[in-house]
Amino acid sequence: MRRTSASLVAGALVAALAWASGPSSPAVALDPTTGVADLTQDINQILSDSRLTIARAGVVVKSAQTGEDLYATDAGKLLIPASNTKLFTSAAAAETLGLDYRFPTTVLNAGRKAGSVLTGDLVLRGTGDPTMLAEDYDALAAQVAKAGVKLVTGRLVADDTWFDGQRLGNDWAWDDESAYYAAPISALTASPDRDYDAGSVIVAVAAENGEVKVTTTPPTDYLKIVNRATAGDETDVLIQREHGTRTVVITGTVADSYQEWVAVDDPTAYASTLFRQALKKHGVKVLGPTVTGAAPEGAKELARHESMTLGELLVPFMKLSNNIHAEILTKAMGREAANQGTWAAGLKVVTDFARANGAQVINMRDGSGLSRRDGFSPASIAQFLTAVRSKPWFPTWYESLPVAGNAERFVGGTLRSRMRNTPAADNVRAKTGSLTGVTALSGYVTSADGEPLVFSIMLNQYLSASPKDIEDQIAVRLAQFSRTAATTDVSPLRATQASQAGDLECSWLKPVEC
Repeated sequence: MRRTSASLVAGALVAALAWASGPSSPAVALDPTTGVADLTQDINQILSDSRLTIARAGVVVKSAQTGEDLYATDAGKLLIPASNTKLFTSAAAAETLGLDYRFPTTVLNAGRKAGSVLTGDLVLRGTGDPTMLAEDYDALAAQVAKAGVKLVTGRLVADDTWFDGQRLGNDWAWDDESAYYAAPISALTASPDRDYDAGSVIVAVAAENGEVKVTTTPPTDYLKIVNRATAGDETDVLIQREHGTRTVVITGTVADSYQEWVAVDDPTAYASTLFRQALKKHGVKVLGPTVTGAAPEGAKELARHESMTLGELLVPFMKLSNNIHAEILTKAMGREAANQGTWAAGLKVVTDFARANGAQVINMRDGSGLSRRDGFSPASIAQFLTAVRSKPWFPTWYESLPVAGNAERFVGGTLRSRMRNTPAADNVRAKTGSLTGVTALSGYVTSADGEPLVFSIMLNQYLSASPKDIEDQIAVRLAQFSRTAATTDVSPLRATQASQAGDLECSWLKPVEC
């Protein structure tokens, strides 16, 4: 995973610690007639935008220092949060699993080893690691070979029983089936890149000598590729997996190189294919077929890989709004708390934690926010954001939030193209959220007086292009807020970046850099 420079990380941690403890300067006198009235007037004006005439808008701004409500409209209404849901999932994971939590993936001897022959089955057992790459399965195979195993007389058993068999989240849209951001969830999976897009394969096309060539990352024969695309003067190509199959159909014309992230149909089968391929490369022959099932009692460990810590995983998870990380962590919390790797068990953990920290108006159907039946009130989000500032893991969690206007991908994340060259740049740290007709932005900002503020902005049921610039105008205004001095520049901030025009999180639109 790409890391920020030492200075950026140090700066982020200093900022987080300051947020956890409050500002070092003395608190200014609280005068409700100075500054707050102007703030209310300005936010009301921003929300009077004609695009919101038929929409629903809930906004809450609180002083993290005093708990005072500085602005509220429809604060208690249940609204669709989209990826703002990840605020609750990630924080609950930090609380329940701990920042040092790692996902182990192991290979077990379920037979009897004599010399180079393993008489019986070889088991690949996963616990949900979303960071497993083809090279990690290769390293596991190398460990098996180093242990002296050359021949397995039995089967390759893929043990994904750490989680249940429900692959897709509640209420997920059927037409997202082949989209990588809605990939099936399994305790055994693989990622094609260091964004850790678990359960997907990158399918790339390029025109060569008048023909369209297709490659995959990682190289795999798991997918069946049907290439109907032709070389042309422009690239207008569709790469899509057919419903319920491993078949990826490519149609259209190709002039320039293009790639698409495609969700596999069965992450367990995909991961075990990569592992079997790696075993063969390292001279380990498995005579039996690949099957799924639980490792038998007494199976002995031959090889082991452990993921990065949860504290490290929070960066790609939250900066890039990774849905699959959210759902895997949800099931991992269920397994940790109730010995059940299910959505129901995990969502109970998240919901209980959210309510214990001020989120009273809440309905959770998944961990990522893909479900349109997820619901939170802006007041609940703001209260939750205030409450978790006292948690020991808060500095690391705060660092994982996208930073407005910071172009570094693993710092700015989904906010890296927003609010540049404004008082909010490198100040606002917040979670974005986007679905068709839904946008949300909730997080933290330091005012012009140095006062820490929390805010939640939720816009639902609009029919226009995405009004993310309205969120940005409010966030910039909060960065300018002063209780004692007049704000002179509150000019509208218009959406000029391509990343603000879409209906999905910009990081979900992989071919387009946002």
